[in-house]
Order: sequence, then C-alpha cells, then structure tokens
Amino acid sequence: MNFVQPIRSEEKVHAMTSFLKKRSKRNYIMFIIGIGVGLRISDILQLKKEDLLRSHIVVKEKKTNKPNRIRIPPPMRKELIEYAKELEDGEYIIKSRQGENKPIDRSTAYRILREAAEYVSLEEIGTHTLRKTFGYHFYKQTQNIGMLQQIFNHSSPEITLRYIGIDQDSMDDAMKNYKMPWMKL
Repeated sequence: MNFVQPIRSEEKVHAMTSFLKKRSKRNYIMFIIGIGVGLRISDILQLKKEDLLRSHIVVKEKKTNKPNRIRIPPPMRKELIEYAKELEDGEYIIKSRQGENKPIDRSTAYRILREAAEYVSLEEIGTHTLRKTFGYHFYKQTQNIGMLQQIFNHSSPEITLRYIGIDQDSMDDAMKNYKMPWMKL
C-alpha cells in the first residue's frame, strides 16, 4: 500500500476543485465532501440524497464502527443542497453509471482523484488524501489537535499529527535548516 500525503497547497486544492467541477458534478461533490468534512471514502460513497439535506452528516464509520456526526460547513452545505435537488429520494450521491442505484467503488474513486492529481502534478495521492487534506488544513487553521483527533476517532494526538503529515512537515523543515559544520558548502 502506498503512503499518501495531504494536499498542502491551497492553490492545488483550488485547481483540483475547478478541474473536477468542469468534468463532473458528481466527482466534484465527492472531492469537496472529502476535503470539507474529512470522512473516509468508504463513508462518503455510502451517503444518499437525504444525508445532504441535514445540517450534519451522520455516519457509522465502517472502520471504527463508531458513530460520527460532523457539521457541514455553510459554504459547502449550499452546494450540497443544490446537488441534492438533482437526485431522487434514496439515491446515492456518488452514483455509479453502471446498474441501478449503486455507488461507485473505491477503485473508481481512486482513478477520479488520480486524474485530477495528474492535472496539478501531484504524487503520493490516494483516496485517503481527501481525509488527510481536510485534517491538515483544519489543524493549520484551528491548531486544535484534540478536536481533530476526536473528529477522526484517533486514539492519540500523536497519531493524528502523523496522519495529517504535520510530523513530516516538521522533519522536512528541520532537515532543510540542518547545518553540517564539517562540510564546507
């Protein structure tokens, strides 16, 4: 399994958002939910029309089997409500084009993200990139690792910091500034 990183650059997030919005409303919605509320892709793919019409997204996380209730940020909520108007009651929001009412699978979600990542020259991307991107920017904005730990249902702040790449940023900065007195450069 490849290790994926959050999308640290706001410019690349904007570029991917624009790329996906131009290509497919469905794919754009998947992306903004992932980076907007930090759900796992498996939880996003199970959302139905009715889930978009509430002030909170409530899921029982597949991995942890714990309930998670996350408020939809107001700017995103408006877009989700507009998108929901295009759907039938009970319809999956990230619906497959094959078959009746089924969501796309994880590998299709990966291909969608991979294509958008290539467009903005990003590597180390996967479906978890969405969740990690949410976490990274949430932490940078709030500096509240305890709340992020709770949102992610992680057992410790250290796990959350490592998960969102903050530890990697710190190590990269330390190595960038590391002076080697024995070397004459």
